[in-house]
Amino acid sequence: MKKIELSNHAKLKVKVLKSHNVLVNEEFVRQVVAYPDKIEKGYKERLIAQKELDKEHVLRVVYEEKQDYIFIITLYPGRRKRYEKDKVQ
Repeated sequence: MKKIELSNHAKLKVKVLKSHNVLVNEEFVRQVVAYPDKIEKGYKERLIAQKELDKEHVLRVVYEEKQDYIFIITLYPGRRKRYEKDKVQ
């Protein structure tokens, strides 16, 4: 597996989310990319990995796959119903 690096922005987002009681850490963010529930194509050839946070929320991680490592740009929580529309409930 490629090394996974977080941008300074992504590290800041982890701290901001903690201040809003969204309990994620850098290791969990890496796990989202390494073992996502879902991957989508994003803006500028970036990828978006998604993993369940709880019954109602997911964490979405925007990253770029470089030749020898993965670079995480940003991350954000979202409501499952918004991002899992195609999933049968």
